Amino acid sequence: MEVIRPIAKFLLEKKPGRGMLFFGIAIVLVVVIMAIFAPIIAPYDPTKSTEDVFAPPSLKHPMGTNRLGQDVFSRIVWGSRVVLSVVFMATLLSMSIGIPLGLISGYYGGKIDRLLSIIMDSIYAFPALILAIVIAVVLGPSPVNTAIAISFVYVPTYFRMVRGQTLSLKNQLFVEAAHAIGAKDREVMVKYILPNLGPTVLVVFTLSVADAILTEAGLSFLGLSVTPPTPDWGYDLRVGQPFLLDGYWWLVFFPGVMIMLLAMAFALIGEALNERISLGVR
Repeated sequence: MEVIRPIAKFLLEKKPGRGMLFFGIAIVLVVVIMAIFAPIIAPYDPTKSTEDVFAPPSLKHPMGTNRLGQDVFSRIVWGSRVVLSVVFMATLLSMSIGIPLGLISGYYGGKIDRLLSIIMDSIYAFPALILAIVIAVVLGPSPVNTAIAISFVYVPTYFRMVRGQTLSLKNQLFVEAAHAIGAKDREVMVKYILPNLGPTVLVVFTLSVADAILTEAGLSFLGLSVTPPTPDWGYDLRVGQPFLLDGYWWLVFFPGVMIMLLAMAFALIGEALNERISLGVR
């Protein structure tokens, strides 16, 4: 509750960026609802072929069909489940590792801080997509392995942000007061420092999710995420790309638009929240 309360107040504050914030939230909610109610929304089984092959968008198939006669709209709807599950699993996993390590490193300092900083800087030095590709190749193609590969990439992001904020907060008067009343180190970190990191963590979360969506799409495009015939936006983009010059534009247009919209939505949310922080809104 100590973490949730300041975040809720931060989101409901009527300040600049409110329109951009809720526009991004609206797009995310649409995709989430689409993923939850996929069996009801999708008119066809996304893995089953129909008699219509390369059918253009129509009333029967709103987004057309692919080379196997699979309904593109149904694959878009069901693919949202794969994308959201992989991205959120990866982000939550990276948060669960990066935030505690950042707290410990920033709070205690010394040798443990230097060691953890060197490790995280070494990981951060690699280009994110290339590092994710290497890990995904080693682990093999599956949504869970993709989530692990992506989470490994973003652990240093949370670590560096939390460490920097902790270094600043641990010298504040309220932390000294907590020590004066006999609070232990763990209690100080969890009860006093962590709640003050809430808004900043939320900003990093939204921006890392936006980036993770593009990373997941890239891994799927390279065939390192799902296996056929599992619906996935990045995979469908790859399968449809060879037929683009033949005039079958809908095979890449709709998966590409969904990737762009979802990544843009989280980026809008992150930018709006970041604008609030920069203006001192707490």
